[in-house]
Amino acid sequence: MKSTPSDLTVQTFKVAARPTRVGFLLLDNFTMMALATAVEPLRMANQLSGRELYSWSLVSSTGKAVRASDGIPVMPEFSTSNAPLFDTLIVVGGVNIVQSCGKAEVDYVASLGRKEIVLGGICTGALALAAAKLLDGYSVSAHWECIASLKERYPNVNCNTRLFTVDRDRITASGGTAPLDMMLYLISAQHGAALANGISEMFVYDRMRNQADQQRIPLRHLLSSAQPKLVEIVELMEANIEEPIELEDLAAFAGISRRQLERLFHNYLDCTPSRYYLKLRLDRARQLLKQTTMPVIEISTACGFVSTPHFSRCYRKYMGVSPREERMGTWNDNVDNGYTRAANDTAGFGAPAESTGPNPLAAARYEPSFGSVKLESSFG
Repeated sequence: MKSTPSDLTVQTFKVAARPTRVGFLLLDNFTMMALATAVEPLRMANQLSGRELYSWSLVSSTGKAVRASDGIPVMPEFSTSNAPLFDTLIVVGGVNIVQSCGKAEVDYVASLGRKEIVLGGICTGALALAAAKLLDGYSVSAHWECIASLKERYPNVNCNTRLFTVDRDRITASGGTAPLDMMLYLISAQHGAALANGISEMFVYDRMRNQADQQRIPLRHLLSSAQPKLVEIVELMEANIEEPIELEDLAAFAGISRRQLERLFHNYLDCTPSRYYLKLRLDRARQLLKQTTMPVIEISTACGFVSTPHFSRCYRKYMGVSPREERMGTWNDNVDNGYTRAANDTAGFGAPAESTGPNPLAAARYEPSFGSVKLESSFG
């Protein structure tokens, strides 16, 4: 059965009595930004807690250097043939993913699919897992540029446009800084919101986004030039947030019937015109709540709601938090227990991943922030 964020329930997360071992499989032309935003939260978690909560290693198919999309070669510590068994393995994708992901990488992740570990993909890395048949029936996030390819090649994968998705023992994130949000989400689940908040502050990251947040996808990319009427209607919606236009009028402006309007939204955006318009207005409200000091009543009016109570009900229903909680930055998201459960269940599987470089935790011991966040868990 398809899993969605609303299906997830709050769980009590146990902390393993050893570091959670995370491996990153680098594909040719991987995106450096995706790798950095996934690794750095782990480093900072160790630094702020003063404990080795996480260890991490880089893997490539051959064990030789992999060139990132910016041209910088990165030397991994392991090849797929000698890599230890991690608790979590994340595929780091990037440019030309179809050409970059070969049989060796697909076979490697397929072999891991038979073990009780968490598997993930960031940027375009989800395609490697999909090619290995490891995402069938899962909800999946990927960079908007490859969503169409995912849907076409792997119809059994439930693609979405969210920034990241945690679905049982699969974790996927789109590009840019979305891997940072995903890792903060998971760190919060394992070690508490205080640590995740501390990491966010160290990175001068003003808001931790959750699974409800969507990628900002250029509409013309989603629809192509073959649907100019739909693009025109959405642009009208975006230009008329404060005073929403009736659907009959939108259809008339575009020179089509309301029935045709509804069919276009159903076929290409998988929702009704009214729902899409409401999402645009709520997204604008979220921006105003986070980026301005406007009173909620003024935001309600600016986003086309007839009353503040109606605005608050809609916001809570679709965003999962009230406008007040959104403004306060309340961490109020549910996390699937598959991530921690699978990671903890692998205790004793294989050998720990040992870094061949300097110990980042030891190097951070003299930083003012070292050990500044006290964990409530009994780790160690």
